[in-house]
Amino acid sequence: MTKLLGITQSTPNDWKLTELGWIFSLAIFFLGASSAVFGRWVEEGGPRKAMLTAALCWAGGFFLSAIGVYTHILWLIYIGYGFIGGCALGIGYISPVSTLIKWFPDRPGMATGMAIMGFGGGAFIAAPLSVWLMGKFSSATHVGVAETFIVLGCVYFFFMIVGAIIVRVPPPGWAPEGYVAPAASQKLITKNDVFVYDAVKTPQFWLIWWVLCLNVTAGIGVLGQASAMSQEMFPGHITPVAAAGFVGLMSLFNMGGRFCWATVSDYIGRRNTYFVFMVLGFVLYCTVPHAGSIGSVALFVGCFLIIISMYGGGFSTVPAYLKDMFGTRYVGAIHGLLLTAWSMAGIFGPVIVNYLRAYNITHGVPKAQAYNNTMYIMAGLLVIGFICNFLVKAVAERYHMKANDPRAHDQAVAGAKA
Repeated sequence: MTKLLGITQSTPNDWKLTELGWIFSLAIFFLGASSAVFGRWVEEGGPRKAMLTAALCWAGGFFLSAIGVYTHILWLIYIGYGFIGGCALGIGYISPVSTLIKWFPDRPGMATGMAIMGFGGGAFIAAPLSVWLMGKFSSATHVGVAETFIVLGCVYFFFMIVGAIIVRVPPPGWAPEGYVAPAASQKLITKNDVFVYDAVKTPQFWLIWWVLCLNVTAGIGVLGQASAMSQEMFPGHITPVAAAGFVGLMSLFNMGGRFCWATVSDYIGRRNTYFVFMVLGFVLYCTVPHAGSIGSVALFVGCFLIIISMYGGGFSTVPAYLKDMFGTRYVGAIHGLLLTAWSMAGIFGPVIVNYLRAYNITHGVPKAQAYNNTMYIMAGLLVIGFICNFLVKAVAERYHMKANDPRAHDQAVAGAKA
């Protein structure tokens, strides 16, 4: 998209990479914002209506972006992919969460881990498909981006509509045969529900908010700089091609960690899983500078692959964590509010990594050592996250919804609408 006018090379009238970078940043911001704003509507309106809305917005955002590319008006893409598409991301991201938790009360971590693994793994299909489509539509006069947007919008819309048509919500109280609900004292699992806006009033919500924010900050900061970091810490040993392979391997571990860690949390508990993230992450971040000092590429790669798996695992484990703390009825809406932690982490992480690196290099620190202080700061953030996770206790009874609460019929209404 930096060569829409120049075709083979950028011209002065082409968009700059810094301008285009805002498209994805806006999409991630509105993912978190729309999850928070529409979370209760998604929960009470049912997954089918939410998925249909997400499909319309996502496809519509792609079509508007195609017009923006064709007319070379960047703000249309900001609105199309950034705002409308970002809202579609948020609504579509949280739609399956409460539905799957209700279908799999015995394995909520595994269920949400599978869905969120799909969200993280979509790039393995979309990225090569996009490149292939642009190659098919490109010519001597244009690079095929607008046509690619249109085709992808149609393909996404079709598959998302299929999902919306077949989705179902189980009847209230449904459980698989032979399932016995765990005692409330085990793994901090409650048998009560908390209304979405009452959940925000609890210290547990904000403690988990910070746990997710700090875990994601530590992971997302290095994820975006993995290629440059590996080449600068091991000059002459890691080539750009090898660095690209390293980034692809990290994506695999990011996707796999979403399923594996969430599944593990079904057995050891959500709180204990985050304890593993914080303690193991602290050790690994402190090990990275040592790997650079001894020139061990294998140790460096191993550390970051595990770190990124826990970054992905943090996303997939948190919906089940919320279900344990606040019940199943409004878990989708509560999860939507909690995703604002992702939006904030998307700012904190890259800023810490990029600005500290620039500061160190400006003050004469060799590039190979420019990330050392950053790694120790990330380790420090995980210490704070450990403390927040340690302070999570069972939600006080005064926040539990009562049997005669007029809001108690929302679940049945949502099931009927679905």
